[in-house]
Amino acid sequence: MNFQRCFLNMRMWRRIVLATTAMLVTMLAQAQNTIESVSASIQGGAEVVRIDLAQSLEVVPSGFSIQSPARIALDFPGVSNSMGRSNVEVNQGNLRSVNVVQANDRTRVVLNLRQTTPYKAQIQGKSLLIVLEAVVAASPAAIATPVFAENRSRDTMPLKDLDFRRGDEGSGRVIVDLPNNQVGVDIRQQGETLVVEFMKSTLPEGMRRRLDVTDFGTPVQTITMSQSGDRVRMVIEPKGLWVHSAYQSDQQFVVEVKPLKIDPSKLTQGPGYNGQKLSLNFQNIEVRSLLQVIADFTNFNIITSDSVTGGVTLRLQDVPWDQALDIILQAKGLGMRKTANVIWIAPKDEIIAKEKLELESKAAVLNLEPVRTQSFQMNYAKAEDIAKQLTGAGGGDKSAGRTLSARGSATADPRTNQLFVTDVPSRLEQVLQLLQKLDVAVRQVMIEVRIVTADEAFGKSLGVKFGATDQRANKGGDGGYSLAGSTNRIAFGTSYQDVVAASGGGGTVNTTGSFVTLPATAPSSANLGLNPVPSFALSIFSNLANRFLNLEISALEADNKGKIVSSPRVVTSDGKKAFIKQGQQVPYQSCTAAAGGAQTCTTAFKDAALRLEVTPQITPEGSIIMDLDVNKDAINTSFTSNAGPVLEVKNVTTQVLVENGGTVLIGGVFELEDSSNQTGVPVLADVPFLGNLFKSKLRNSSKRELLVFVTPRIISDKIGTR
Repeated sequence: MNFQRCFLNMRMWRRIVLATTAMLVTMLAQAQNTIESVSASIQGGAEVVRIDLAQSLEVVPSGFSIQSPARIALDFPGVSNSMGRSNVEVNQGNLRSVNVVQANDRTRVVLNLRQTTPYKAQIQGKSLLIVLEAVVAASPAAIATPVFAENRSRDTMPLKDLDFRRGDEGSGRVIVDLPNNQVGVDIRQQGETLVVEFMKSTLPEGMRRRLDVTDFGTPVQTITMSQSGDRVRMVIEPKGLWVHSAYQSDQQFVVEVKPLKIDPSKLTQGPGYNGQKLSLNFQNIEVRSLLQVIADFTNFNIITSDSVTGGVTLRLQDVPWDQALDIILQAKGLGMRKTANVIWIAPKDEIIAKEKLELESKAAVLNLEPVRTQSFQMNYAKAEDIAKQLTGAGGGDKSAGRTLSARGSATADPRTNQLFVTDVPSRLEQVLQLLQKLDVAVRQVMIEVRIVTADEAFGKSLGVKFGATDQRANKGGDGGYSLAGSTNRIAFGTSYQDVVAASGGGGTVNTTGSFVTLPATAPSSANLGLNPVPSFALSIFSNLANRFLNLEISALEADNKGKIVSSPRVVTSDGKKAFIKQGQQVPYQSCTAAAGGAQTCTTAFKDAALRLEVTPQITPEGSIIMDLDVNKDAINTSFTSNAGPVLEVKNVTTQVLVENGGTVLIGGVFELEDSSNQTGVPVLADVPFLGNLFKSKLRNSSKRELLVFVTPRIISDKIGTR
């Protein structure tokens, strides 16, 4: 009896449970709203999307629009998809298709459009109607191609010049000289190239070429100029990540291509915000839901901390999504950390606390982690120098500049040039990466200096001697006079004596007198060893008067030219100082006063040599920066002193930047000395023409020039190249 009663009770409870379950299922089915169908039609020229639901909506769902690609998205919270499919193809008017995607307890309906257009949403019974405004298609004639500058020139004129320069921060500048400021310019980007067209222009033959500007170290690789109809086309081919800008100043058109520096902490690369634009319009939406909307739009994986709460009201129209995210984070005091395509969002204090905790944990693990020893073979660098860099030895603060941990050490073996490092494995990995950059072959540089000394001197002198000679001859012991010849004569010679000898007189010369004695003197520029100065003499005599009229003209002209070229050269490594010297040492007396007025003299030596000291540095662009100290000292034989010879010093100390294989003039001295002297008899020397018989002239002119040229060359490690 008891068994039967228990059996009846079990059957009763079973019926109660089944009835309750059926009731709950019915209630849940009635409470859960679903999307049953989606259809599209055109009504009154406008496209209407009809979404039929199982139950009517209380409020219009919130949504946002996207410009590129053109989309409209609406979110239905608490609604599921009961259509059995997630894609509805329409291909009607501006609407291409409709996507219905369910995620957890909400469903998103996305309208894929051909062009962006405004929309209106309204509830009609159990349906939601989305009305898309009609898109007015522009006629082809009304669509104008955007150009940089409109053409206002009627005539076709040739371009003047094309130039390329390296700008700041590694940018490349393409400079085109236009014939005037009326030339129209059209610039556009086609794929990975920039195309610039100059309207109603011609290209000279000398500019029809392809320029390879790779060596400038900018994003621009090549520039190609060609003629295309009545236009000149310039194609610029950059590489990597870059942005461009163009501007025109009077008759000069400039295109600047700048490289983009990749920052892994930024959501998108480039200057400012350049994400796809979106529009957001929400009233008191939860921050977590808003972040989910941005995550669905950007396809980024966003992890939101549990401490991110609260709501926000915002309206953003056509704003880049990365700027919208930045605005939301700043408004709620949130921060983010990005790793690959995963973004972690949390309050700033929480992020700072977590990063601090991670750093403290790493420091604690570093002190407990076991150490091991690893050997490294140095190929180019000295193991001793690398050991000092790793341990920070040689500096005042040993911890500053130390690569190893506090427990690490480095030992160098000079015999085998090996480095033994003891540290934790993580630091050993850092040491390996560092050595791969330090232990490399250092490039060699050959520096050649040419010191050119050019001397040029010119001098001339003109003088005159004017007088008379009395010739007598003793005959029979009386005091009479007789002539050697029977007629008057004119004799020529190079001096007085030559003239007298040429006269053939038999008597002896007893009296000679000179009215004017102003002979020529050797110019300071003459070094001919002539004594006396070359001259020309004229004598007029008479056998009746026994008298000679003598005229001697002396003149000298000297022209000296000389050039001395000194060319020291030296080879050194990048960043290493090199020194070369060639010459002699000159002794001189150095005296010091002693007690009692006595002096103690010693002999010291001074270098009179050609000397070159240089420290080169190769830049990343391939140019060479040099710290130069050039000396060329020599003994000056024109001056002497009691202490010893006098030194003539020539010195240049400077720093200069020169391209590989280029030559630069780093210094020069030019001296010019010009003097003119005249000696003559007062009054008579001023008489025109005849005054030249009463004066002597001397003129000296000298020029001296010193030039210093430097030519650096990077020695290539490839055989057969320079």
